[in-house]
Amino acid sequence: MRVGPVRSAMSGASQPRGPDPAVPAARGVRTTPQPPPAAPGAGGGSGSAPGPSRIADYLLLPLAEREHVSRALCIHTGRELRCKVFPIKHYQDKIRPYIQLPSHSNITGIVEVILGETKAYVFFEKDFGDMHSYVRSRKRLREEEAARLFKQIVSAVAHCHQSAIVLGDLKLRKFVFSTEERGKMMLLSDKHGCPAYVSPEILNTTGTYSGKAADVWSLGVMLYTLLVGRYPFHDSDPSALFSKIRRGQFCIPEHISPKARCLIRSLLRREPSERLTAPEILLHPWFESVLEPGYIDSETGTSDQIVPEYQEDSDISSFFC
Repeated sequence: MRVGPVRSAMSGASQPRGPDPAVPAARGVRTTPQPPPAAPGAGGGSGSAPGPSRIADYLLLPLAEREHVSRALCIHTGRELRCKVFPIKHYQDKIRPYIQLPSHSNITGIVEVILGETKAYVFFEKDFGDMHSYVRSRKRLREEEAARLFKQIVSAVAHCHQSAIVLGDLKLRKFVFSTEERGKMMLLSDKHGCPAYVSPEILNTTGTYSGKAADVWSLGVMLYTLLVGRYPFHDSDPSALFSKIRRGQFCIPEHISPKARCLIRSLLRREPSERLTAPEILLHPWFESVLEPGYIDSETGTSDQIVPEYQEDSDISSFFC
């Protein structure tokens, strides 16, 4: 995995930190002041997003729609990155997946890490939104577009599996667009799971479990959501949601092509051993049939088939992503 330099920050009489052993690819350390607190009223009142701040050579502009993520603008060059802020005590665990994941064209890497007194600032290449938000804005994707994007998603997962890396928390939000044209996907690792993507064997106390097969189930949920515009299993009550997942029963709308139906059913199988592997998914004929020249998609489905929105102030808001 690509990991850029680690720089240390100190303020006042505190001592500078040395290179962090958790980041083996670190190439240097630089002392940088901790960003000052926002001016009184800079956020516009309680409950509003924090105002701009500065760390090292970067101006940080918080993104209201993405918690703990900011636009990072280099004050010298104008280069724009994305910055995720973690508590200093936990940042090593947070960035470990980025270190473990093998380098791949559809897997993002860390550009730089700056360590403050209480926070760690982790910088990534600029992205152009995540897949979950894109699907919600489009209701659902036509099969040609879905196949093109899903193939990149599976390619990243297959590369991880072939390197003995199990992701375990796959979801649409983990994949972001690396270009403004939204033609290329990148895996942005984190450890915030979503129960809508959980496989049946994780919920059962008995039976076999395979981390790779669980990832494939999550891929099936993702493909269904791309093509249909809603999760195959969804409910506002977590216990009811888990019951539906355990049963593994779902309906595929008529507008989905036969080969796409075949692929979905090959991924969302209750028995883990019966699911395709990630490399096998890439060989499925659906990709070739949809991406070949002259393919004509069916008409767009009904507008009520959308990725469901959940109220953030709900007692179960943490169950959805």
